[in-house]
Amino acid sequence: MKQILVATDFSLSASNAMEYAMGLAKILEMEVCALHAIHPTEGINNNTYNAIFIDDYYNNKRAALKEWAATYTSKDEFKDVEVNTVCGVGFLKNVINKYIDDNHVELLVMGITGSTGLAGIVGSNASMMVSVVDIPTLVIPLESKFSASPVVTLATDYETRLSAGDVNALNEMLKAFGSDKIDVLYVSEKDEAKNVETGEKRLRDLFKHTQLEFNYISASRPLNGIMDFVETKETDILCLVKHHHNVLYRLFNRSTVNQVMNRSVKAILVLHE
Repeated sequence: MKQILVATDFSLSASNAMEYAMGLAKILEMEVCALHAIHPTEGINNNTYNAIFIDDYYNNKRAALKEWAATYTSKDEFKDVEVNTVCGVGFLKNVINKYIDDNHVELLVMGITGSTGLAGIVGSNASMMVSVVDIPTLVIPLESKFSASPVVTLATDYETRLSAGDVNALNEMLKAFGSDKIDVLYVSEKDEAKNVETGEKRLRDLFKHTQLEFNYISASRPLNGIMDFVETKETDILCLVKHHHNVLYRLFNRSTVNQVMNRSVKAILVLHE
């Protein structure tokens, strides 16, 4: 069965991401796996006594993770969602990638603190994972809550093509939500729109059963246009396609995702070429 993978460090932001993922899994009829990475040196601290009893430390961590997950499985609304837990020893990116390689993971979900605390996604574990995984990654700010009927915006430059896997995942989500519309936002740094007809046709072919509403912004500072659009449309999920050469990726590297979240407090779904 397809899975939603939730990375947790037991923080409030991870708890919010788990709540979001459980709601998503219920609609998508998927399993959820709560994963916690134990740092290689955690619980040892160069102490011989601690090293001897490290297995006890790991077992306690596994028990704590199961107890944490049980706070969600015990809720009546999530009683039909199957949840399993995994504690892996190693660096976060390695533990997550190994699990993804060995299991049918459809979506990675990670929480961030958002606008009320730390800087946000850029420089965070979520930012790091976006750069090393090839599956759709949903980043959930602390203030963002699950919506069963989300407003979805796809930001694009028409030059970057979505991977087949990401298209399938997004189509499945839209179908499960019962959503028949996507707001498509073309982003350009220059006052021109390239490949408009071809780009629109390509997206229509990818999302045949969804109404696409095309919108265009061209400005020297596209960031402001993106944020204004997201706020005006009350977007719940902003989809960005990560590619090393497109304008959206360059904006991503200049803290766009962080600033969008700090201002709009929405979820961001990072897709891949």
